[in-house]
Amino acid sequence: MIDAWWTMPCPVPDPVAAHAARARQDMLTKPPGSLGVLEDVAVWWAQRQGTDRPGIERVWISVFAADHGVAAEGVSAFPQAVTGEMVRNFAGGGAAISVLARHLGATLDVVQLGTVNDPGEIPGVHRAVIAPSTANFCEAPAMTQAQLAEAMRIGAERVALALDADADLFIGGEMGIANTTAATALACALLGVAPEDMVGAGTGLDAAGIARKCDVVQRALLCNSHADTPLERLRCLGGFEIAALAGACIAAAQARIPVLVDGFIVTVAALAAVRLNPGVCDWLCFSHKSRERGHARVLEAMQAQPLLDVGMRLGEASGAAVTVPLLRMACALHREMATFEQAGVSQA
Repeated sequence: MIDAWWTMPCPVPDPVAAHAARARQDMLTKPPGSLGVLEDVAVWWAQRQGTDRPGIERVWISVFAADHGVAAEGVSAFPQAVTGEMVRNFAGGGAAISVLARHLGATLDVVQLGTVNDPGEIPGVHRAVIAPSTANFCEAPAMTQAQLAEAMRIGAERVALALDADADLFIGGEMGIANTTAATALACALLGVAPEDMVGAGTGLDAAGIARKCDVVQRALLCNSHADTPLERLRCLGGFEIAALAGACIAAAQARIPVLVDGFIVTVAALAAVRLNPGVCDWLCFSHKSRERGHARVLEAMQAQPLLDVGMRLGEASGAAVTVPLLRMACALHREMATFEQAGVSQA
């Protein structure tokens, strides 16, 4: 990999805009701090947009779909054919993220990176097939170096399209049977934690299924114990969609586009992105805490405070999409509330 574009520095959020936004918060007709986290959200967004009057109008959602060779180990409650079937459902408007994107007025960008059950050409789906699936990482690295580079490039390509569309916000989502196993293995390697502290139920495994999944993750870590850098860990233990999400996080940060991070799998991809390029962290806003067991551990490692905790664990970028109205309201309150002087209201 000669062109290591992902190591290029990210811009620093604007401290002057943050100071101006905080000063405005202090002048609005309310007791200081009475809007809680919404005040911090507005200031955070102001700092990223370089203005004391932030807003979120144009939302871009890229959902990356890909299959995993480790599905052969029986780590999912659903058959692998579901990945390809869900790609068709995304495009047909029947998936949760399809409904949410419509109601948000967001652009929904569906990217097919490789599925065993290949649905073929579908209107509204960008076909960027790398391979039918990754390798079974219990037996070999999940990706070749060329496959990893291509997946990350595709993630960055979708961000470039969001930039061309003047998006205020980038959201990444994923679909791939067995991808909680891949995300868990990658998180274990990046954080240095044991599988038994991370493995969860995924799509709905019972206790025996969780035990089997834990064993599979342990085997994967042993098979790929030579992976001693974040890039190699992403290559050996990730997936096409996880690599694309990591690439997208990096490219968005480099382009000054804030990223609203979805649940467990996207958070692990974001962790990989930050390990590859620490400046990415300044551009990540964390939407919700997933019910997937390992998510809290990854959030803690990133010192992240998610905005919502509503028991979601669907993926597809659904948790991030549900959070967008909260962000919009925070910015609207910040922009449109009167100051004490404007309203003729006495201050404390």
